[in-house]
This record gives sequence, structure tokens and C-alpha cells, in this order.
Amino acid sequence: MAPPERNSVAAHWRGGYRCEVTARSHTWTVDEPETAGGDDTGPQPTELLLGALASCFALAIGHVAGKRGIELTAVDVQAVGTYAGPSFSDFVLEVRVEGDESRIAELLERARAVCYVSNTLERSPAVEVRRVTALSPVRGALDVGAAGA
Repeated sequence: MAPPERNSVAAHWRGGYRCEVTARSHTWTVDEPETAGGDDTGPQPTELLLGALASCFALAIGHVAGKRGIELTAVDVQAVGTYAGPSFSDFVLEVRVEGDESRIAELLERARAVCYVSNTLERSPAVEVRRVTALSPVRGALDVGAAGA
């Protein structure tokens, strides 16, 4: 199945520094820590970005290993972002993979090629802000797949 052409997530402001985010049938709270004026009821947006990067890369490693019949006993990915004003200046992925040592470099190279989030960040897509009177329904595919694994 081909990946969808688009995916979307909606955020609904709930006052203060808190939002409720919906993706398909999943809902979670996003908030700032108390030190930044929030109530710390959920992760902050930058933590979600780092979480998306780390989890996507971990899933990409598992995906490419499965496609190649390589058994893994552990995969842990930590994403570290360096703040530079109102943005990140860089990201570092610290990856621990346990499995066939002779295949790890290959897995990391292929995972890098198919990870949607790291590829998106590296390509710096344009961000357009468009005012609307109502949001479109939240759409999202159940299986976005990983092309070219």
C-alpha cells in the first residue's frame, strides 16, 4: 500500500499553555513545564518533536531489520536537540542497537534512508500558515509504511 499523500493532526487550545492534540482516534495533552508558565500536564511541543524523531528512527531500524531477516535484541534511540533561540540548531540521534554486529552499519544507513521524520527535518520543508474559518476533518492513514526499505 502506498503512503498517503497527506497526513494531519489537530491541536485545540485549552487555555494557558495547554493544547489537546488529536491524530486519528488518539488524543493527548501538550503543555509547557511550570518553569515556562504551563501546568506540566503533558510534554512540551519540542519534546514531541524529539520524540517523533527518536521513535521514527527506532521504528525504521526495526523495519529494515525485519525486511532483511536480521534479528535484533534491543533498539534504543535518544534524540537530542540543541536550542538556538526559537528553534533547534541541530539534532543528534544516539542509537543503541543489539544484534548482528556485522549488519548494524547497514541497518543504520537504511534506517536513515527511510525515516520520514529525519528526512523531513533534513530537507527543511516550507511551513505555510493559512487562516481558515474551520478545520478540515483530521485525516490520517492507518498504515503510512516506509517506502524504499
